[in-house]
Amino acid sequence: MAGCSCGGSAWGGSSSVDYYYGEDGSESEGTETGLREACGVFGCVAANDWPTQLDVAQLISLGLIGLQHRGQESAGIITSHGGSKFRKHKGMGLVSTIFHDDVLKKLHGNLGIGHTRYSTAGGSELVNCQPFDVETIHGRIAVAHNGELINATSLRKQVLNHGVGLSSTSDSELMTQLLALSPPDGEPNGPNWVARIRQLMNQTPMAYALLIMHEGSIYAVRDPYGNRPLCIGRLISHAVYPGEKNGECEGWVVSSESCCFQSIGATYYREVQPGEIVQISKDGVKTLGIVPRESKAPPAFCIFEYVYFSRPDSIYEGQMVYSVRQRCGRRLALEAPVDADLVSTVPESATPAALGYSQQSGIPYIEVLTKNRYVGRTFIQPSTRLRQLGVAKKFGALTENFMGKRIVLIDDSIVRGNTISPIIKLLKLAGAKEVHIRVASPPVKFPCYMGINIPTKDELVANRFDAASLAKHFGADSIVYLTVDGLKAAVTEGIPKNKDNKQHKSLHCTACLTGEYPVDLDW
Repeated sequence: MAGCSCGGSAWGGSSSVDYYYGEDGSESEGTETGLREACGVFGCVAANDWPTQLDVAQLISLGLIGLQHRGQESAGIITSHGGSKFRKHKGMGLVSTIFHDDVLKKLHGNLGIGHTRYSTAGGSELVNCQPFDVETIHGRIAVAHNGELINATSLRKQVLNHGVGLSSTSDSELMTQLLALSPPDGEPNGPNWVARIRQLMNQTPMAYALLIMHEGSIYAVRDPYGNRPLCIGRLISHAVYPGEKNGECEGWVVSSESCCFQSIGATYYREVQPGEIVQISKDGVKTLGIVPRESKAPPAFCIFEYVYFSRPDSIYEGQMVYSVRQRCGRRLALEAPVDADLVSTVPESATPAALGYSQQSGIPYIEVLTKNRYVGRTFIQPSTRLRQLGVAKKFGALTENFMGKRIVLIDDSIVRGNTISPIIKLLKLAGAKEVHIRVASPPVKFPCYMGINIPTKDELVANRFDAASLAKHFGADSIVYLTVDGLKAAVTEGIPKNKDNKQHKSLHCTACLTGEYPVDLDW
């Protein structure tokens, strides 16, 4: 299927470097479910006097490492001292293998943006690595993008008709070129980046979270539907513990997720709101405008950020992802009870849901599998025999914990179903009396066209079997999914109430579960 413009490849990998010193231009193992987030973006601006003593490039590199779960194929960083003189490095592989100390020293600057990628639209090539940068009439800009344009084909024709060439197959480069075009009313009073960004947002309603770097500012932009996440953090002086709110502000960071803030000495400040254009500079954070949705349509934040994609310590809509997953497990226990001796999980993204199921049902949580964290294609080239062992390479059975017992095995999602069946077989061969599968999200039945790599409709196992046949297909004693209503309730329950003590009305995109897309697709 078509997918996001953003890249998973190797556990390591070589990198290619390319520096801009002036305006003139002097496979991984993947996921257990078959779902992959497309990419992550991260930016940093030093506060106070420039040139800064803050190691901006190092902070961006650490931020991208914190977002590595969102893409493992390639990464890039572009920095600046506040003008159109950019320094850039991009490479294939993991962040830690691309940005070693010698590279980071050459990326000194007062501000910068970075990107880590898993490709869905645009191939696995260095030319598609982000951030992209381009010369404009007002100097160079750099752009990092998470998401996918739902009308990329028509926009690509528009750009090409303007006589602009495209060097990659990524629609992120397409957005960069669109930003280089002057707005309809011109710019009689000098650069008007708000007008340029608004022009882009009016041309494509979703799905994107953007970082745009120009001179001394980073513009953080979220599509009007808020489909992709984006949040802002405040860098605190080293003398203050990262969790505290007080202390001198050394700078600002902006990220796809808040999970990486504490590790770099930053505190969570706030989310970028749907449709919001935020300017981040050494002087602080300023809202420049909000682009509304058409016909007062509801927001459509991707609900699978809660289910699977995000790290459990990230915060969305005023609540931690971990807590939402735990509530999913509790609701699953209410909707799909079963007589069993223990609750467990496939390590490790479903652990919060399994704990919630255990707490609600009163059935003890006990580990049944241990994970080998060092299995990767780069390090192991298995023989035919080892390939046939499948999940035995990844998991070891803790047989003494479940021999002769009935297991409720919690998974966060099942997409293709390639992994769960061998796990059930492994547990039963190791002595489990029964294995009941409970899935802490509804069945995935439809592709995503907004930045998530979900298989085609025919590949989705929920479209090939009914519930009874699916259990038989997997070799399980039973299988039950959380309902769509149950998932929605688990998500909205923890969203803080407003000043009038009313529950905040936040709606989410459930297109992959229901087939109800928030906007019309133009493919």
